[in-house]
Amino acid sequence: MDLGLPIGEVLLLAGVLFATGLVTGLLAGLLGIGGGGIMVPVLYEIFGIIGVNPALCFHLAVGTSLSVIIPTSLRSFQSHRARGAVDLPLLKSMAPAVIAGVCLGAVVARYSNETVLKAIWASCATLMAAKLYLGRESWRLGDEIPGNPGRSLYGGFVGLVSTLMSIGGGAFITTFMTLYGRPIRQGVATASGFGLIIAIPGTLGFIWAGWHAAGLPSGSLGYVNLVGTVMIVPASVLAAPLGVRIAHGISRRKLELIFATFLALVALRFLISLFG
Repeated sequence: MDLGLPIGEVLLLAGVLFATGLVTGLLAGLLGIGGGGIMVPVLYEIFGIIGVNPALCFHLAVGTSLSVIIPTSLRSFQSHRARGAVDLPLLKSMAPAVIAGVCLGAVVARYSNETVLKAIWASCATLMAAKLYLGRESWRLGDEIPGNPGRSLYGGFVGLVSTLMSIGGGAFITTFMTLYGRPIRQGVATASGFGLIIAIPGTLGFIWAGWHAAGLPSGSLGYVNLVGTVMIVPASVLAAPLGVRIAHGISRRKLELIFATFLALVALRFLISLFG
């Protein structure tokens, strides 16, 4: 991929991508999220730096981020499952609705411009940050997770929004489970499985959505840039088990607050670009 940049800048970009992968893997294991909250803004800026058409940067950032979530979530899910923490029946029961939501998200991405995706990302990131800031483990909606149709409707929502934000759905699934009395570690562990259910069809959907797009950088399949994927994946897979060990050993509150602050700042940056 010819970046048209001095070798020093290329190495710096490679270093930033690798560091992004480390943070992504850590968050995937620790919080049960796919890491799109980190990857999307970083990739968006990087694609802009290397001269990609601004109208394509956000689509590429989301699509590439989804492709990274696949191996990261797989490693995280395997580690959590080995500890017996995953609620497999819940995962299986919600999977069809989640996949349907992912497919709808790919269609929305194909026919939406950068402004729409930015607005969705910024709005949802703001809500997620607010929940992380204000949420308490003691909050409850009930003692049992509801069945269908409520469970399927929520699954479809998670699939749709997670695809458009390029996240593994962890924030939504963990919140859902803890509000109905499940231990937070079980929520995190189960959420890692939803990352796979979202990321695989989501990646294929973004490849389809951008298949005929003009001006994509070399190394891209639709809206998925394989160069970015290859740079981030090794680091994220390496760091995911560490996040799992931390999740099963210490309180996550400080990291939640740091992540919430990051989401709020990025949401503000995108909102300023929309209305500035």
